[in-house]
Amino acid sequence: MAEEPSPTRWSFLFGRKRLSEPQDGQAADTPVSNGTTSTVTSNGNHSVKNTSDMAIYEQYRNQYTNSVHSNGAVSNGFDSRPQRSLLPAFESAEMRALGESLCRDIVRGNPDVKWESIKGLENAKRLLKEAVVMPIKYPKYFTGLLSPWKGILLFGPPGTGKTMLAKAVATECKTTFFNISASSVVSKWRGDSEKLIKVLFDLARHHAPSTIFLDEIDAIISQRGEGRSEHEASRRLKTELLIQMDGLTQSDELVFVLAATNLPWELDAAMLRRLEKRILVPLPEPEARRAIFEELLAEQHGEEALPYDILVERSEGYSGSDIRLVCKEAAMQPLRRLMAVLEDRQEVVPEDELPKVGPITPDDIEIALKNTRPSAHLHAHRYEKFNADYGSQILQ
Repeated sequence: MAEEPSPTRWSFLFGRKRLSEPQDGQAADTPVSNGTTSTVTSNGNHSVKNTSDMAIYEQYRNQYTNSVHSNGAVSNGFDSRPQRSLLPAFESAEMRALGESLCRDIVRGNPDVKWESIKGLENAKRLLKEAVVMPIKYPKYFTGLLSPWKGILLFGPPGTGKTMLAKAVATECKTTFFNISASSVVSKWRGDSEKLIKVLFDLARHHAPSTIFLDEIDAIISQRGEGRSEHEASRRLKTELLIQMDGLTQSDELVFVLAATNLPWELDAAMLRRLEKRILVPLPEPEARRAIFEELLAEQHGEEALPYDILVERSEGYSGSDIRLVCKEAAMQPLRRLMAVLEDRQEVVPEDELPKVGPITPDDIEIALKNTRPSAHLHAHRYEKFNADYGSQILQ
């Protein structure tokens, strides 16, 4: 009689692997892939340990148990959270392993970004408070027709503060915050990308109230249609994401999807429908630009006053990130002068005897403005048109 094949089990990384037969009452530990061990006991029970992810998972589980539950939430809403496990009860060891890998994308601790630290963007801040913060603080009022929006899109030029706004939401609401990029949910293994999407939303529901922040969402779900070459795996991922977001709108669970993009016109129409609030994050206004300059240069200038009016006038079309580069370039000028003096010396100067860097002068500001160009003004008209066609506005 031919021998029966040894039992096999599925590894989500490398497919089906053959396991050796354990002796009675003995467990067999068999490597099923790099960094993964499968334990099969005589009674047929399986346990899978991914050693590359388990250290991160165990560390976060301890931090989560000791700190997250004690943080509570904002007043008038969820004053405390019920004790719960880090992972929900998944249907298979494969799904649990995927859940463990996504745990690294949970923001551990408070991002500590206050609304006041974001200069300008009053319209965007007001819309975000209305869409996310208030439903968590006052859940009594947001029921029925007033049920909160579950999908919010932040769009605008790069470097204008979209990620900062998302961190401010996490700070204000104290929700479980999932910071997700394309690399978090795209896998080279067949079928894993859509499974990661499902596991992500299962985790978010388990830890509700929670916020899923999808950064650069255009890399995940761009337009579909004829004339666009698209892999089958990409279509399946997009379909699963759309299905999961539909599930949010049909439930009362406080799970929000907060997406950000620099290319809103590249998004699929079905995704735009599910992102019910579409908020423009524009280039900073003159008042905001002045506030950013004053904050960044507050401790850098000397007795000579800096020409803030000229800075504001000549930085039209600059994003907040561009303004930071201007200030950095200006701060480099006195450092370059000091470096030239130090490099001309023959002897080595001890570190405790190094002179201080001089203050920034108006001439340094002029040089910085000449050497720095705005990076976000080219498509300004497209953002305005998209906002007029699809954006959410505040009625005064």
